[in-house]
Amino acid sequence: MTKFTDLDLNPKVLKAVEEAGYETPTPIQAGAIPPALEGRDVLGIAQTGTGKTAGFVLPMITMLARGRARARMPRSLVLCPTRELAAQVAENFDTYAKHVKLTKALLIGGVSFKEQDALIDKGVDVLIATPGRLLDHFERGKLLLTGVQIMVVDEADRMLDMGFIPDIERIFSLTPFTRQTLFFSATMAPEIERITNTFLQAPARIEVARQATASETIEQGVAMFKPGRRDREASDKRKLLRALIEREGEACRNAIIFCNRKVEVDILAKSLKKYGLDAAPIHGDLDQSTRMKTLDAFRDGTLRFLVASDVAARGLDIPAVSHVFNFDVPTHAEDYVHRIGRTGRAGRAGKALTICGPKDDKHLADIERLIQKEIPRIDLPEAQPGPKREAEATPDAPESEREKSEAKPKRSRGGRTRKRKTADTPAEAAQEAATPAQEAAAETPARETETAKSGKTVGMGDHLPRFIALSLEERLAG
Repeated sequence: MTKFTDLDLNPKVLKAVEEAGYETPTPIQAGAIPPALEGRDVLGIAQTGTGKTAGFVLPMITMLARGRARARMPRSLVLCPTRELAAQVAENFDTYAKHVKLTKALLIGGVSFKEQDALIDKGVDVLIATPGRLLDHFERGKLLLTGVQIMVVDEADRMLDMGFIPDIERIFSLTPFTRQTLFFSATMAPEIERITNTFLQAPARIEVARQATASETIEQGVAMFKPGRRDREASDKRKLLRALIEREGEACRNAIIFCNRKVEVDILAKSLKKYGLDAAPIHGDLDQSTRMKTLDAFRDGTLRFLVASDVAARGLDIPAVSHVFNFDVPTHAEDYVHRIGRTGRAGRAGKALTICGPKDDKHLADIERLIQKEIPRIDLPEAQPGPKREAEATPDAPESEREKSEAKPKRSRGGRTRKRKTADTPAEAAQEAATPAQEAAAETPARETETAKSGKTVGMGDHLPRFIALSLEERLAG
């Protein structure tokens, strides 16, 4: 079995790896590190959680240990799709380069340009950035990419999903043609294949798992959700999630709960907190300091539930996640693989449960086709609301829409409130329930005679149905 000591890494890097507690590289690391050290381009394809980050960080540190950085001209560049992933890569560099004198800068949104400019002006060996912020610095004339010797693109398929491919192509064009490129992705969409054919030169292709496969250490299950009433669908779905969490009991030490929309992330996090579950949201609209504080709390165990959009689905190294809940079935099948990949990492056991509503059947079928297996259906908890319980009010929705509408006073056109007329006798109730046409047919000549004799003036609206039903002669006579 290959060990890190067999991989011709810098002795100072090996010392840091040993201190971190690692002896044996993962398959992607064992496959990518040797060709990277030879200076070859590398195309790495592996599912999330397989150690891709160390697969490029370790050879980069070894190669950059020789040389010196120049002002505004970084020697290497690592592109990441999200701020969280970029920050995680920076942490890996700190861990493995602590015995090597290398400088780095992290260029991500939510951080002052002034602080980042100061680091770049001093000169950095490693520049870790998101595409947008990197190009912002370049456009401001604060950065030159002509000195880049090694370029890394991490989570390339996520870049594609987020619309960064045009930015990636532009950044490639700003770097030297002689650069070494390390390109990592979990899947190989046609657009990703096109980029690798364009910008990589005879790369060493390392594929350690079938594309878009879920780890065998993850127990999967899907709960088929059928709401009892449409106006309670959202609250019933949240109730089902709480029931699933409760059924898992102490085995659910912590969990990431994924939603498709940012607004749903906030609503669900507030709902869980309302019911005594320690939860916090994380999505792209939150400022960077809040996102990092929330992630740190989840990592150190002070936060039990992380409610997330897909911004947290890929690349985040949180090793001890016991459960993943898909509150929403992802619309892209590949996202399912990356979501559930947050659990069952590094050989640990994990559990991934998905709630599938009536409108999600197509997306669930796409997922099962992608992973080439059927996800087991699980029994619903007893608390699951259904048609037989539709008359019961849920804590999330104490009143149904119908109850609310009945509780509101009616208003006339003039804006004044009026009381609802209540029938005192069965005959009056039957008359109120009649349609205008039935009212007209039910009118008797005796009543017409009484009205004519009384000489009272009546409103047209009171007798409009009867008036319409009269013959022309009767209208003229009346």
